[in-house]
This record gives sequence, structure tokens and C-alpha cells, in this order.
Amino acid sequence: MCGIAGFWDFSRSPNRDEMTRRVDRMTSSLIHRGPDAGGVWLDAEAGIALGHRRLSILDLSADGSQPMLSRCRRYVISFNGEVYNFRVLREQLAAAGHTFRGTSDTEVMLAAISEWGVDGALERFNGMFAFALWDARNRQLHLARDRAGEKPLYYGLQKGALVFGSELKALRAHPDFEAGIDREALALYLRHSYIPAPHTIYKGVYKLPAGAVVTISASGSMTPPRPYWSLRETAERGIAEPFTGSATEATSQLESLLRDAVRLRMQADVPLGAFLSGGVDSSTVVALMQAQSTRRVQTFTIGFNESSYNEAEPASLVAKHLGTDHTELYITPADAMAVIPRLASIYDEPFADSSQIPTVLLSELTRKHVTVGLSGDGGDELFGGYTRYLWAQEIWRSTGWAPQPIKKLVAMALARVPVEQCDNVFEHLNRWLPAHVRQRHAGAKLHKLASLLEAASPEAIYLELVSQWSDPVSTAVGAHEPLTIMNNPDQWLASGDFVQRMMYADMATYLPDDILVKMDRASMSVGLEARVPLLDHRLIEFAWRMPQSLKIRGGQGKWLLRQVLDKYVPKSLIDRPKMGFGVPIDRWLRGPLREWAEELLDEKRLRDEGFFQPLSIRGKWAEHVAGTKNCQDALWSILVFQAWLDESKKSQPAEAGEVACIA
Repeated sequence: MCGIAGFWDFSRSPNRDEMTRRVDRMTSSLIHRGPDAGGVWLDAEAGIALGHRRLSILDLSADGSQPMLSRCRRYVISFNGEVYNFRVLREQLAAAGHTFRGTSDTEVMLAAISEWGVDGALERFNGMFAFALWDARNRQLHLARDRAGEKPLYYGLQKGALVFGSELKALRAHPDFEAGIDREALALYLRHSYIPAPHTIYKGVYKLPAGAVVTISASGSMTPPRPYWSLRETAERGIAEPFTGSATEATSQLESLLRDAVRLRMQADVPLGAFLSGGVDSSTVVALMQAQSTRRVQTFTIGFNESSYNEAEPASLVAKHLGTDHTELYITPADAMAVIPRLASIYDEPFADSSQIPTVLLSELTRKHVTVGLSGDGGDELFGGYTRYLWAQEIWRSTGWAPQPIKKLVAMALARVPVEQCDNVFEHLNRWLPAHVRQRHAGAKLHKLASLLEAASPEAIYLELVSQWSDPVSTAVGAHEPLTIMNNPDQWLASGDFVQRMMYADMATYLPDDILVKMDRASMSVGLEARVPLLDHRLIEFAWRMPQSLKIRGGQGKWLLRQVLDKYVPKSLIDRPKMGFGVPIDRWLRGPLREWAEELLDEKRLRDEGFFQPLSIRGKWAEHVAGTKNCQDALWSILVFQAWLDESKKSQPAEAGEVACIA
């Protein structure tokens, strides 16, 4: 796990010393991703510079240093991530006559590319990665990203240079970077609280989509990103050719794949552990880790004293049952709020999933003990775990037949119920209700239900469920919202039922652009490598072949995954309402964060900056403070943008550090 950065100056105007200073400046902004070492490779005649910051995980010696030159001297790579099946590939390549000086996966990647070509190698890699590969013979630069989008890669043309890197701050460190804010991306951000690929907050700067390669030639021409693996094709093929065995056979096959995916991700020459929330996904990962480990697995959880946000207690019970070496840390509101000023720097572009706060705190706790942590992300998208899958389908079944005027009247009545009043009622009721029907944020859910009732199609219900601002262009000044998978049903799966189409949309956008971004930036901000076994591409392909009846059963998601977990952990420790991983932003905005928010949402400031319409924002703020509505998500997206805007105005690239320069 590392940070990569570089540029290709097509004018070839900078001299060697200036090129070194520029790429050194870019990689120095990524030291948090790779605190152990740094390196630079240059071809001054071609104008190409590759930089690298290293977090040493495998082959801690100098033989694993990057950028790395291939044995044939045709290729140079700067690589972030891990290729987990590199040992198997190494054996195949050795049989074909390749020799190796070290034991790193990077060296195996270069040999694989030399032997099978870029696409042939990518098809064989099982891992999480983003890399820049210079082909000296063809004078081409290839940028590539893993299938699920676990590792980030940004790129764009700035004046006469292509710039690229693991984070936007590396691109901003290049002296030619002058990109302005993209108002189309701003509209997407307001809707989702993140910016979906290929967009970024900057004009002319892009995220490389998951599972894709882009190739740049010496003339500066750039191919459109081309997929070497397609989630859509995988999903549609799985639906067309479903698994036909029994539930017992499906459980056995899933367990076998999971065990191998976990085993591969336990390879490390440094201390390794896992995040444990006590939910289905993380508990499954930890159970399979412990089953294959000769020592007690180190697990980590943070807790909150607010019971509705606290995952520490169930996690502790699971850890005790599995016999892990468990560490938990209870966080105060002051601890959590202290993270907020750092979010703009950590996430680098506006990103407003408030669970980023506990994710940063969990990463900091984990990094004190280990260098690698396994995560349970991906289970909801693969096995139908989100409650919105059940909600959306049931709402459409129950209301789709009703005339629009009637649905509008009911929606208006529900929207008039004050949020705080509804929350207070359920706070008392929850003491007496069975665990599976207790409601958290009942008022916000009631208001969300009101907005869903007016939807004219299943796709409209889904879009409303995933939207923070239902009409972002009315709030973002001068914005036009581009078409994405989320707002364009033509980009949905051509086959499958409503739930399958929602799961596909989530996996294509929400997973790589929210969930994985949240984990990557939080973990890498402290030099922690996070690995995600459930996103092994073999598991993704297997999950899409599973009938929905094996994913969602009896009103509960992840049925098949639970069958595997039941072999290791009693149901009584797992069966409880889905909690999520959040903090009480709604209450904080009415209390300790109110002054901070008031300053960022000042009407004159909003008008002078010219990005947002002040009246709609001030209206939501007034409703939220009064407790008549819970507008935390919509307001949080504005507040995070405002804080990011402040940070981007004052931040300056870090001073260049010392790196090894290889040519």
C-alpha cells in the first residue's frame, strides 16, 4: 500500500533537476500514504516522471522499492496496493523462464506484464491496485485500477502536462495545476454527498473508473477508459446463468471462496489485524481469519456512550466467542468532533458521509497496533444487506397503484410531523418493542417515507433514497446535473428485478465512490493498509450468480452469508437491527457544532462565494435547528464543502522531502 504520483510533460521543457523537484513535491504530499520510503524515476528526454511513497508490507528490503524497472528494461511501474495471488503467478512466470531478485508482488507484476501484456496481466491479477506503467518501447503511459475500485487514481491534462496521483493533493502540487471547480460535479455531490467517477470537484480532472485502463501516447492523445473487467457484464451474465444447486451447496462454495479470499489477504511481513463491528460482514471476515490463524487475531472496535450508535458491545461479544485479541476504545463526542477540522485535508475533495468520522478514529486506533487491517466492506452490496432494498420494493408494491394526488396528500401529512416529536415517541416505545422492529431516527425515516410516496417509478424511489438534495440544481448555482447510473435508468441492468438493479447501481457507484473512498482515505491518513476480502472478484462473480432467494429471505438480507457465519458464531450474537456506523450529527448541529455551522452557512458568505443559493440552505438550517425536520445529511454536505473550500484556499503543497532518485 503506497502513494503514487507523476507527470508527463509533453513540451519536454523542464530540465532534469526541475522534473525531480516537481515530482518530489507531488509525492511529498502523499507521505501519509507511504511513510517508509520514497523514490523517483525519470526519463528527461521523454518528459516522464514517476514518483512513489512506500508503506512497506511485503518484502521490506530495498528489493521492493519503487518505482521499479522490469528485467527487460521496457517497463517502469509505480504501484499502489497489493496483488494477492502474486506467488501463484510467480511460479507460472518462473516456469516460463523469468527470474526474480526479491520477493515483492511489484516485481511479479512487471514480469507478468512483460509476459502477457497489460490486459493479459490485469485479467490474472487478484488484488486491489492502482498503477502508472511507462512503456519505454512504445512511448506510452498506462494508468490502471482494480476491478472493485478499492484503490484510487486521479488524472488530468494541465497546460502542457498530464498529471496523475493517488490523491488530488498530489496533482495540486504540480506547478501547472490550475483547474477550477466543476459545477456539474458540485450538483452530483449535493445529491449523493460524494462525487461519482469519472467526475472530480475539478474541471478536466478525472477519477479512473474501477476495472479500467487509460492509455496516453507521446502526442498527448488519451484513449477513453476501457474496461478490462465489467461489473455490468458480470451481473448480467450471473443473472442469465444462475447457480442451480441447493442452498447447502451454495453455502459450501461460498465458505470455500471466503476462506481463500481471507487467506490471501492475511499475507504480510508486518503486524495484521481486523476491524470488528459485530455485524455479519466483519464478523464473518474475523471468524475466517481466526479459523486459519495459529495465533489470536487482533481485532479493533470503537464505541460511543450513546447506545443507538454503539457497536462496541456486540463486537466485544463476538470477539470473546472467537477468541480474538480484542481492543476497544470508547470515544467521547469531543474526540469525534476534534476530527472534523481535519476532514477536508484527509478526504481531499468534498466528501460528506458522516461515518467518515468514526472511520478515521477506528483507523487511528488500529494503526497503533498493526499496519494492515481487514475490513468487512462489500457484503451489503453483494448479498442484499441494505434496508433500502426492502423499503423501496415494499413501498412500490404498496403505493405504485395509488393515484398521484392521493399519494401527495399523504406525503404532505407525514412531512408535517415534527422530527423531534417522532423521535421522542419512539425513544420511549423502543424500550418495549422487540429488537427487530425498534426504530432509530424514526422522524427522519418518516420524512423520507413522505418524499418516497410521490415517486412515479421504482427508479425514482431508489434515486430519492440515495439523494441528500432531491433537486441539487436548484441549490448549486449555475449547475447542470450530468447523467449517471443513479439518475439514468438507461444505464441500469438490462435484466434482473428491481432489487438486483438497485444492488448493481450501488456496487457501481456508492461502493467505490463512497464506502471505499471513506475507508481508503481514513486508513491511509495514518499509514494503515485496509484490505477487503469480500471484494475478491471471484466472490463478486459468485454472488451475482446467486438467486435473490439466497440473498434476501424472510425480510432479512445477507441470508447466504449468514449461513456461513452461523458455523462460527451463534445467531444470538448477530441477529439485531442493522445499526450502521455513524455519529449523532443531527444533535451536534443543534448543540456543540451550531456556532461552527452558523459561520459556514452565513447568508452573505454563501452569496459572495457564489456556489449555492443561500435561501434554500438557510431554510433547511432553520428547520433543523427548530427540530421540525432532520436535515443533517443535506446540511452536512454543504458544511463539508464550505470547510473544504476554506482548506483549499489556504493549503500549500508540502515541502519536498528526501527521496531516492533512480534513472
